[in-house]
Amino acid sequence: MSYKFDWSVLWSGESGGWLLQGLATTLELSVLAWVLAAALGIVSGAMRTVPWRLLRGLATFYVEFFRNVPLLVWMFFWYFGVPPLLPEAVREWLFDHGLPFWAGMFALGVYHGARMSEVIRSGIQSIPRTQFEASLAMGLTTFQAYRVVIIPIALRLIVPPATSESLNLLKNSSVALTISVAELTFQTRQIETYTAKAIEAFTAGTLIYLVLCVGIAIVMTRVERRFAIPGLIARGG
Repeated sequence: MSYKFDWSVLWSGESGGWLLQGLATTLELSVLAWVLAAALGIVSGAMRTVPWRLLRGLATFYVEFFRNVPLLVWMFFWYFGVPPLLPEAVREWLFDHGLPFWAGMFALGVYHGARMSEVIRSGIQSIPRTQFEASLAMGLTTFQAYRVVIIPIALRLIVPPATSESLNLLKNSSVALTISVAELTFQTRQIETYTAKAIEAFTAGTLIYLVLCVGIAIVMTRVERRFAIPGLIARGG
């Protein structure tokens, strides 16, 4: 084998700074997209279970429309298609403050919000109907019942599938390199281009993603065990 390994390329020159910058961008992109996805998922997931047909129809349209188109298409849509439709002041602000980053964030958030909606919906529908009926019997409105009783219980039930969806969001942030977001995969590709050391560069990227995902999974396992509801869901192992 003629290939000569040189792991020092990962911290010599600008490579170390590129990796740290890519890691920071990946985390920032993923956190903002996760907040948007969680908000959209909670609202649309709850709307899919309410008695009103119009709200259910709107939420169903959002979920089916956005989750059945490839993420890469949404990246291109938000990057190339949306800016010309915006007011000039907003468009100029985006160009001055990183259009690729914000396009990637909205694409990730909207895409995973639709997928998160199904997780929330399944959590709500797993709650015994008597919980909702008891809330109404106590004098709560439907909105109050969802806000005070149903949603808090559902969020505790859906920790495992929500964790999987969150990890998928983190990994899918790598697609943002296609619109020139300098996240982790973009930076490892840049290291490989400048050093011609593909194995070292992509091994570093792989290990960083692995550590991030395993770390999040461990934390969320503890959260699952901490907030498990006796009688509705068993504690995690």
